[in-house]
Amino acid sequence: MAEAPEKKDTPPQGETPAPKPRIGAPSLWLLIIMGLVVLFLYLVRDSAKRDEIDFSFFNEQLAKKNVKSVQAGGPGGLRLEGKFNEPPEKPADKLEEGKAVGDAEKYREEFFVNLPQWADSKLVQEAILASGTAFRSEPTNDGTTIYLFVYLFVTILLFGGLWLMWRRSREQFMGGGFLSSFARSPAKRYEASKKRISFKDVAGLETVKADLQEIVDFLKSPEKFHRLGGRIPKGVLLNGPPGTGKTLLARAIAGEAGVPFFSISGSEFIQMFVGVGASRVRDLFKTAKDAAPAILFIDEIDAVGRVRGAGLGGGHDEREQTLNQILSEMDGFSPNESVIVVAATNRPDVLDPALLRPGRFDRHITVDRPNRKGRAAIIKVHSRDVPLSDDVDLDRLAAGTVGLTGADLANLVNEAALWATRQGKDRVGMDDFEDARDKILMGPKREEILGESEKRMTAYHEAGHALLAWIVPGVDAVHKVTIIPRGRALGVTQLLPEEDRLSINERDLHARLAFILGGRAAEKLIFDELSAGAENDLQQATKIARRMVTHWGMSERIGPVAYRTSDEHPFLGKEFHEQREFSEHTAQVIDEEVSRILRAASERALESLTANREKLDILAAALEENEEIDETHMERLLGPSASNLAKRNGQAEKKTPQKTADNQPSKDTDEQSAPTP
Repeated sequence: MAEAPEKKDTPPQGETPAPKPRIGAPSLWLLIIMGLVVLFLYLVRDSAKRDEIDFSFFNEQLAKKNVKSVQAGGPGGLRLEGKFNEPPEKPADKLEEGKAVGDAEKYREEFFVNLPQWADSKLVQEAILASGTAFRSEPTNDGTTIYLFVYLFVTILLFGGLWLMWRRSREQFMGGGFLSSFARSPAKRYEASKKRISFKDVAGLETVKADLQEIVDFLKSPEKFHRLGGRIPKGVLLNGPPGTGKTLLARAIAGEAGVPFFSISGSEFIQMFVGVGASRVRDLFKTAKDAAPAILFIDEIDAVGRVRGAGLGGGHDEREQTLNQILSEMDGFSPNESVIVVAATNRPDVLDPALLRPGRFDRHITVDRPNRKGRAAIIKVHSRDVPLSDDVDLDRLAAGTVGLTGADLANLVNEAALWATRQGKDRVGMDDFEDARDKILMGPKREEILGESEKRMTAYHEAGHALLAWIVPGVDAVHKVTIIPRGRALGVTQLLPEEDRLSINERDLHARLAFILGGRAAEKLIFDELSAGAENDLQQATKIARRMVTHWGMSERIGPVAYRTSDEHPFLGKEFHEQREFSEHTAQVIDEEVSRILRAASERALESLTANREKLDILAAALEENEEIDETHMERLLGPSASNLAKRNGQAEKKTPQKTADNQPSKDTDEQSAPTP
């Protein structure tokens, strides 16, 4: 394979130049340690070849004429080095621990002995000569100069290494050196060589993709917009509920534009050291500018971009300094740098106003839950690798998943595939999707077995809900009723809206309140007592009724006024006490109106169930027997629902239109749509 010619020009656009190799702190310490080891081996090389013997043992060997030669050395001639004729055996007190006395162990051929202070060197010399041993009185180098040099060299080397590391940690705190891992941005770069994500992989968000297409066009050809003096937004804020695809959209922008994509979470800026967050921001923006055109994606920006001056800690904490640095860096961009910041959050209400102003995050794009068409497209995308049976109807499945996000739908497909695998199937059928949907919407089945009395009361409670949803117009269609414990509930009545609704009128709200309180009304009607099973029903009903009075102006006594209480958190810089702009008397009136609406809904539910007592008993008996019934089963037991009758009447009126004397709806629509037997 031919080698490519060497290039000395700048790196390609979008790639960060490789840093120059240099000796870092770990390499410096390694060199110091290796040098110390070499010096240690040099100093102990002589001691490794000789054995030390006692002075008395030396005299014994002289007397036995076993000493071949001796050389005087050391400071003052107090060290003797020599050789034995025959290596002698070690005495018993010199044997290693654990060796028996009989186990002979000999000294080495070469030895050294340190003369005691009281020994006379002349007498020792005479004794050596008298034994016929060769003797040389040439003092050897004691190594003092070498030792002094080693000590000074090691000390200077250690201080030099510490000074070098301190200088790098101070001057190169951003780019490298000591503690650089804290100051360097931990942003991950999206590589184009990996699986590329484009707008084709994002389904159900056609309007949002159209808004973001302009960003892609600018990154591809910025001169097209600069020609007429246009300025592309510096920042794009994606806000919406969790799981709607904000992160996926940001990666799709990078995939479509083919530019470097840097991703980081808002919480990764903050560390235990002061100033690290701001340093990471500087490093992140510098890297993006070097790789321009590029995209910076900050996920969960509310972790660092909350309103300043918030909470009890004042306005000088590390998070606020990091936010100040982000604001400064975004202002530092010039229109020609082609670096776009894309941020995502599901709490835009807590962000600092300075972060949201034009010039920083110019575009605010809401990524909402998908509609029916979008849900069908999302399910189709996520089921591309899933073998589906012929009975799977994606449009019908999308109609029954109102309110689910893209992440919920992906989980729905996965749960259906897992359920089909556990059942030993080769393909995923519609019944598998139904089971997966029930698990997601109603919760998994529990193993508790209800007693007879508890089961009967639960059956009537759920029958009350289901019957009111069946006979009262304005309530969503019943999909399934079960008294099998699921999630945290003993029984569940599942409703499926027939269409996506963005608003609701007062009449339907009153109908929904009657449906919610239907279980409690059934218990009161049949058993003349109430149970704790209606706790969640009362919470939902109270919440709706209070919003009707204080938010939507649906009370004649209160009038068209919004009495909203503040729900701000005190640690966002707000007051501890409840924020409200009305008097105690108005608060009392609001409570009275909420109570009136709930009492009227409860009375309506009780009257409707009393008028349809036989249907309530039939439905409760079917639930006790089967534990779970669906819409088809209910239609066989009770006849067509009020919503189906309204549809049929509407279709008949379209075919043969008739004029009516009064266009106002009747107050007794629930009894008329489902006459009592």
